[in-house]
Amino acid sequence: MSEMNYLDKLLSEVAVEWLPLGDVTQYEQPAKYLVSTINYSDEYDTPVLTAGKTIVLGYTDEVDGIYNASQDPVIIFDDFTTANKWIDFDFKIKSSAVKMITSKSEEKTLLKYIYYWLNTLPSELSDGDHKRHWIGNYTNKKIPIPCPDSPEKSLAIQAEIVRILDAFTELTAELTAELTARKRQYHYYRDHLLRFEGREVEWKTLGEIGEFIRGKRFTKADYAEDGISAIHYGEIYTRYGAWTGETFSKVRRELAGSLRYAKRGDVVIAGVGETVEDVGKAVAWIGEQDIAIHDDSYAFRHSMNPKFISYAMQTATFISEKAKHVSRGKVNRLLIDGMAKVRVPIPYPGDARKSLAEQARIVAILDKFDALTNSLSEGLPREILQRKQQYAYYRNLLLSFPKPEEVAV
Repeated sequence: MSEMNYLDKLLSEVAVEWLPLGDVTQYEQPAKYLVSTINYSDEYDTPVLTAGKTIVLGYTDEVDGIYNASQDPVIIFDDFTTANKWIDFDFKIKSSAVKMITSKSEEKTLLKYIYYWLNTLPSELSDGDHKRHWIGNYTNKKIPIPCPDSPEKSLAIQAEIVRILDAFTELTAELTAELTARKRQYHYYRDHLLRFEGREVEWKTLGEIGEFIRGKRFTKADYAEDGISAIHYGEIYTRYGAWTGETFSKVRRELAGSLRYAKRGDVVIAGVGETVEDVGKAVAWIGEQDIAIHDDSYAFRHSMNPKFISYAMQTATFISEKAKHVSRGKVNRLLIDGMAKVRVPIPYPGDARKSLAEQARIVAILDKFDALTNSLSEGLPREILQRKQQYAYYRNLLLSFPKPEEVAV
């Protein structure tokens, strides 16, 4: 039986009642589960949660006020952002904005079914929105309950929908765990290769092997659909690695003479960043055309393999040294004179041809690892994206019951 025929049979001629979410769920305020201190450590046992993108903020040694979700799973719902997570392990809570959502009766409505349905709802948030959503909004939303007059059949349909979506979720989780392991392996191997232990190498400062060229200012008002190709500093740390000609920004052509450019082979470095880690991130520019750079960026001009330099700038050793030369404040800013003192390895320093050949060999190896762990066009990230899209498709298909016109979700 095909998947579509199976779903048609599962959902065919199913009577549906649309009930307010508040009729089938109950919520609990987090007050007695809030963590008292932020003395987090990986050595402690109990995770501290937020409903945002970073689910686990850290681990606490507090033993009182723990929510025992390992016994009774729960949905945590952020009242301000409407972000929600399925939690089946014990935890404490960081934010008072979080609510714990449970089913009023698992004999009528499965909590996991409610969770999957919640994630079919489109976001209604707007910029600057900072109001609470559960009581005034979400409890009034209508959730479809199949076969309301036959609880046994209703639970069977809910359970089968949950089983199918759990399978997709588990597959994605396995792939994500595999990707995490591969990234760790890649980072270890990259750092090992670029330490050159027991091999012929000389460590030189960036200032010894090249020069830094600061960009010229342009603003959002200068952006144009058809203009001069440009790299904005913020794009560097969202596209870490190498650019081959594809860009995110273009600025007005009439500014061409007042801008500064990175040439093919330059490494473009972010001079500021949202975090200390973002500052100093670099991309190798290997496109054919010169590209304009913002004045919070630098083009590092040198005679080495540009991708070799960008990989060297990703190692733990380099990042540790670079962090000493970041001015911390409202804006984290790279101190370029200090950056010029950070060292990178030069293989076979007495033989330029042999050195470049070794750099190219290392780049080829790391490119393969990078594609496996970071590329959305190949490797594990692409497969994970496909599985997430497949999951979302079937989730929406399974939970898109016929809806009367008078029902507003």
